[in-house]
Amino acid sequence: MATLKVPATVPPPEEDCEQLRKAFAGWGTNEALIIQILAHRNAAQRKLIRETYAATYGEDLLKDLDSELSSDFQRAVLLWTLDPCERDAYLANEATKRLTASNWVIMEIACTRSSHDLFLVRKAYHARYKRSLEEDVSYHTTGDFRKLLVPLVSALRYEGDEVNTMLAKSEAKILHEKICDKAYNHDELIRILTTRSKSQINATLNQYNNQFGNAINKDLKADPEDDYLTLLRATVKCLTCPEKYFEKTLRLAINKLGTDERALTRVVVTQAEVNMQRIKEEYHKRNSVPLVRAIAGDTSGDYEKMLLALIGHEEA
Repeated sequence: MATLKVPATVPPPEEDCEQLRKAFAGWGTNEALIIQILAHRNAAQRKLIRETYAATYGEDLLKDLDSELSSDFQRAVLLWTLDPCERDAYLANEATKRLTASNWVIMEIACTRSSHDLFLVRKAYHARYKRSLEEDVSYHTTGDFRKLLVPLVSALRYEGDEVNTMLAKSEAKILHEKICDKAYNHDELIRILTTRSKSQINATLNQYNNQFGNAINKDLKADPEDDYLTLLRATVKCLTCPEKYFEKTLRLAINKLGTDERALTRVVVTQAEVNMQRIKEEYHKRNSVPLVRAIAGDTSGDYEKMLLALIGHEEA
């Protein structure tokens, strides 16, 4: 359910590379031309452009973009130009660094990607950083956060729709017992959330609701100030209805006193080819304002144009 607009006939990568070289030539950079090309190419096409650019000019397109652009626009273009698994590996690594540490970004990548995509992220992480994603997450987190995040990034969940109803009933009971005991970091609770398929988790949480009359996230709100509980609720949301999680992330990024550009860029860039249509619908429903208008009102210049192009909106 992507909203990225790719032209019906896409020029060959050689032509795109030539146009990008023209955009970099002379005194000023032609940002509009960069948006016109890169924001309207899918992942496979962008990969081909990078390969053709390196073969033709002996240079790295990412390095040239890095030196030609600046600020939030630069970050959006660079993240977008990366292969999706490379991008996630980069974002996950950044999330383990002291100055840009974010348990949320690690959890988001682990829970909203498919098993296959998460496997590719781990491979890309190995190749780029010569370490495993698991070891970095383990090294840079502590306590309950480590206990939850390491198995999340290590998961290889079953991706099918098959569900075991008896198991869903028994595991709903286990979850309820642990939550009633305030044992939010219990091995069994973490085992269920980090190993079961998303279909099975949905079935278990439906059983939870039916048996105990409350959505699990309501019962996990015992202490709204507890950061681990907040992350646990977000984990449940990411696993069961990612569009609602991303809508909230965008809403908070846009409604902050001063936009949270990093969060805004991350969600738009990572979801443009995946789930953006649903996120836009969810945003409109929740805020009575189209996402396009919210972004346009909170950003400006080339950064705004890039984001709007990625969510499928073209200026007249």
